[in-house]
Amino acid sequence: MNNVAGKVVVITGASSGIGKATARQLVKNGAKVVLGARREEQLKQLVDDLGSQNAAYQVADVTKPDDMKDLVQVALDRFGKLDVFFANAGIMPAGNVSELNTKSWDLMVDVNIKGVLNSIAAVYPVFKENNVGQFIVTSSMAGLQPVPGNAVYSGTKHFVRAFVDSFRAESAQEKPDIRTTIIYPGAVKTELLNSVAPSATKDQVAKFYEQVGIEPVDIANAVTFAVSQPKNVDISDIAVQPSRQG
Repeated sequence: MNNVAGKVVVITGASSGIGKATARQLVKNGAKVVLGARREEQLKQLVDDLGSQNAAYQVADVTKPDDMKDLVQVALDRFGKLDVFFANAGIMPAGNVSELNTKSWDLMVDVNIKGVLNSIAAVYPVFKENNVGQFIVTSSMAGLQPVPGNAVYSGTKHFVRAFVDSFRAESAQEKPDIRTTIIYPGAVKTELLNSVAPSATKDQVAKFYEQVGIEPVDIANAVTFAVSQPKNVDISDIAVQPSRQG
């Protein structure tokens, strides 16, 4: 794909699902990838599959600012530059607000919100120094509409939208002019559902995913498309939903 070959891309949440599929798709199109996640065994296996000439990994937790800085440094040390940061890590322990599962609320804030902030804080100095860069974030269709039974998750994804849209406006006025893209997936068949505690809510969500879930590679294709665009083209928002054909 045009303009992907030779780019260096950091991916969080890279051990499975969207992150893993995106790593495969980017390498297929000639990019180099640096993979970050908490599960070393899965990261190591993915690097073995992709080839060490194309991929590197670092065990990293997006809730820890120093881990994000270390991940960026791996890209610079291993491949000499960093073109794109894909902030993809997220969790979804669904439940009604009335359940008052505040521990899950805190986890979603830490991963889905602070994880994005820690990512941009780590990569921004590199983009500023080079006066170029692209920041891609996984939000959700839940970040565009209310989602009963998943209010806190929806709120964290609304934050992603508001933050990136505001940052985009700032970046247009400042230097560097960093390109930003928000990915809005519909229900994706990933391990995200595993973070939902057993309940009637989980049963409903699982049934919904089974009926309309899309594959991680569909999101990977969207990310690759965004990365492929020339510098003067900014793809701000990409929504990926199930096909209505059939």
